[in-house]
Amino acid sequence: MKKTLRVVQLVHIQGPFKGEIQEFSEDKITIGRNPSCTLTFPPDLAIVSRNHAEIVREGERFKLIDHSANGTYVNGKRVTEVFLKDGDVLTIAQGGPKVSFLTKETDKVIDTPEVDQATPFEPSSDETPPDPVPEPPAPPPPREPPPSPQPGGSREAMVPLVIQFGPTLRSYKKVPVVIGRHPNCHFRMEHPGIMDRHAEIFYSDNQYWIKDLTSRQLVAVNSIPVNLGAPLNPHDEISLTPEGPFFTFLGGGRLAQVEKKIPASTQEPPPEGTPAQERVPHPPGKAEKKGKSFFKKVLKR
Repeated sequence: MKKTLRVVQLVHIQGPFKGEIQEFSEDKITIGRNPSCTLTFPPDLAIVSRNHAEIVREGERFKLIDHSANGTYVNGKRVTEVFLKDGDVLTIAQGGPKVSFLTKETDKVIDTPEVDQATPFEPSSDETPPDPVPEPPAPPPPREPPPSPQPGGSREAMVPLVIQFGPTLRSYKKVPVVIGRHPNCHFRMEHPGIMDRHAEIFYSDNQYWIKDLTSRQLVAVNSIPVNLGAPLNPHDEISLTPEGPFFTFLGGGRLAQVEKKIPASTQEPPPEGTPAQERVPHPPGKAEKKGKSFFKKVLKR
């Protein structure tokens, strides 16, 4: 049989595990530098205590209990004990790691005891077994209509969606979800290049999809414009414009922002008067000796 189980998701938005999303089904989640902790931080992160805090399940609720010297903060306020709600931001010591708290329901399969089979029919000397009754053929399974990634054709589906953009973490219980600058969008994003209605995440044919609403081929998956719609698979890279923001699809309806190097062709040309030797691009494969450094964050499940 199946039993609904609520699990905890911690989305790391600052600290040594930035960009990771961890799931926990335990009744108690211990946090600290002690190797025995459920969530273990590096031993050299001295601002975090060895046994810093714990999250305890109480029915369908989760309570945060602080055991540290440097304190634990929820939404910027230091706490000793507090019940958490989806979207709360936990800071492990002032200036320390920062995570977003989220829960989701899963169907846990519970093994049931096997039922003893009935004793087979054994006819007596004056009794014959009845003729077996043939089972009617099973009806063919219903066929789902093919996906229709057309503008305005997205159907409502009760599936979860989580979007992490900077310190913002939003979760939805159903899609489609529209991303854009307009206040009426489900996920409002203030970013250069984002239009009022920019993109839409929807679900069709047992898969998440993304659709470009700009009519300008700005949204791309793995550098390929999505136009009217493209399916999303785990580890796909999504760019809402060629200059960002950039996301990784983690599967299960989870999008997390990542930092990505912008190709040199999209950078602004050097100002007039720049010496010619500084205008010459570096040969492919050779890095500049001086200049800005770019770092790409890699998300791990």
